[in-house]
Amino acid sequence: MTADLSTKMRAYLADIYRLIDRQLEPAEYVSTSQLAEMLDVSPPAVNRTVNRLSKHGLLLHQPYHGIAITESGRVEALKHIRKQRIAEVFLAQIMQMSWLDVSEEARRLSDGLSEAVVQRMYDMTDNPATCPHGEPIPGAEGTLPPAGDVYLSQVGAGAAVRVSRLITRDPERLQYVEALGLTPAQVCDVIHVAPFEGPMQLKLGREFRIIGQSLARLIRVDILP
Repeated sequence: MTADLSTKMRAYLADIYRLIDRQLEPAEYVSTSQLAEMLDVSPPAVNRTVNRLSKHGLLLHQPYHGIAITESGRVEALKHIRKQRIAEVFLAQIMQMSWLDVSEEARRLSDGLSEAVVQRMYDMTDNPATCPHGEPIPGAEGTLPPAGDVYLSQVGAGAAVRVSRLITRDPERLQYVEALGLTPAQVCDVIHVAPFEGPMQLKLGREFRIIGQSLARLIRVDILP
């Protein structure tokens, strides 16, 4: 059933999975308009590909609800995401590219990679658990344990957290996050959260940072005991 999927269809599945995974509140469905906006394509183009994926049993498309990914669709999405994230690590670690710029290159590169080449890249980079942005690398069978992290914007004052991953792939936003020191594995304390979607004050060692909610929604963290 999935052997005849095109690279474009697999990429759509991966993007739908990301869109669902990155919602602030857990939800099974996303709208076709959200997907069209994310991919910068027309809604009719999205509907055509979504309908083809639905016929393969990889998506559920219900009027007034949107798009949901099936279990088999999730597996195929994670297999595709695995290729991309291993390619990101390879480009950053072996090719010495900046982690700020590897995402788009990895997308293009991974589309043409065989499983044998992906596995070799994985071995050469010492079997990484995460990509350079902190996102977990799925298993070869399209598996990924449930995430235990939360968005920084969901954390209250008084919590100690460790940055787990960054959701954005925009180089300018990543550069700003890097300048603030809020890269994966960074530990910080949430000192204050202003009311009504106000800014957050963080403490990194002896230094303080103030960030807006829009940036806090791009950073996921583990809450420390």
